[in-house]
Amino acid sequence: MLDASAFNYHEPTEKQKAAMNDARVAAAMYASVLYDMLPDGPDKTHVMRELRTVAMWVNVCITRHADGHPRQD
Repeated sequence: MLDASAFNYHEPTEKQKAAMNDARVAAAMYASVLYDMLPDGPDKTHVMRELRTVAMWVNVCITRHADGHPRQD
């Protein structure tokens, strides 16, 4: 069961914002490499969309504990 706060907005701490930015930069760099490397087509589109999904879940991981409670550290 998800924590009751799973759908609430919790302002990230400054430390979390920095980590999220670092992860976003890394994901963008990886996306750029893959975009240039992969042939155009539905598989490339799928890869790029999944990378976007992973990048969003990274933010969740940075800001929440495994049990769903928000991190406040």
